[in-house]
Amino acid sequence: MVSLEIIESSNDRIRSTLPAGLVAVFVGGTNGVGETTVRQFAKHAAQPRLYIVGRSQAAGDRITAECRALNPEGTFVFLQRDTSLMRNVDEICNELARKEEVVNLLFLTVGTLQVGIKTAEGLHYPAALTVYARNRFISNLLPLIRRGKCLRRVVSVYGATLEGPINMADFQGWNLGRMEGYGHEVSITTLALETHHKAAPEVSFVHNFPGAVESGIARGSIGVLMRVLKTVYAVLGPLVHMPLVEAGDRHVFLCTSARFSSGPEDPTAGVPLVDGLAFARGTDGQIGSSVYSIGADGESAGPKVERLLAQLRSQGMVEWVWENIESGISGALASSNGGQERDNP
Repeated sequence: MVSLEIIESSNDRIRSTLPAGLVAVFVGGTNGVGETTVRQFAKHAAQPRLYIVGRSQAAGDRITAECRALNPEGTFVFLQRDTSLMRNVDEICNELARKEEVVNLLFLTVGTLQVGIKTAEGLHYPAALTVYARNRFISNLLPLIRRGKCLRRVVSVYGATLEGPINMADFQGWNLGRMEGYGHEVSITTLALETHHKAAPEVSFVHNFPGAVESGIARGSIGVLMRVLKTVYAVLGPLVHMPLVEAGDRHVFLCTSARFSSGPEDPTAGVPLVDGLAFARGTDGQIGSSVYSIGADGESAGPKVERLLAQLRSQGMVEWVWENIESGISGALASSNGGQERDNP
């Protein structure tokens, strides 16, 4: 496990080793991991320009005000949108492209535990957020990220190191159980990042599992099982949660440390490695290979996951996953349906 002492030492060097004016986009930055990472990034970076995307205007106003208090020299902008709709994702990305020539960091935490809901664009709601919206943000913003001179990174917070089999008969997970659906989406997330890396080999991509961190991901979830789980979580959560400040620091480390770069030759690696720290092992089993599946302990996925991912690649799953993502986004953008309805095709 990467110690908190090493992480704090690395984060304390952000101002002295990275230039002022880093531009970062946080999608899902109004609660939990997203919120605490925004706050800690604002604390450590010099004159950052942070864009925070979320649904709650009240939460966005609160967080931007807190960030300004932490770092009066920074710029903090909240963009209020429902990112389950691909047309909204495109609107946000177009707005960012008008305002910025470069994006150094894209940080994605948007997700939900709600299932069985069809969006206005015809997608399964959890897949719309975790699969389609995240990848649409990456594809749209990758040209800006590739222009970064000191840092070029995408971090997607979900279930790394817990990759599982992919169900080819139910890509959006309409009929999958929670655990089956989770492993399915985790593998989709990792393999999609590998596709993005092929398009932009100079960018590093981190998929990580945050561990137990207090968040609002379960809000809106219904059903007897979810009510029971939320009750248990409310009682036991405080006993197992990682402190929010530590969670924020650990994710700032993922965003900025050279440990998760493209290796020792990467001119945009981020904060140089501190003593006792080495480059991480990528999803292909190679050191510093730019795409990473990282656990809550800051360590790379083990041999079991590497073997599973190798098997999925050999089955053509990287290409199949990307074809399904692209076709789903195209269908969503072409859709003219309105409203949301509970539906299970």
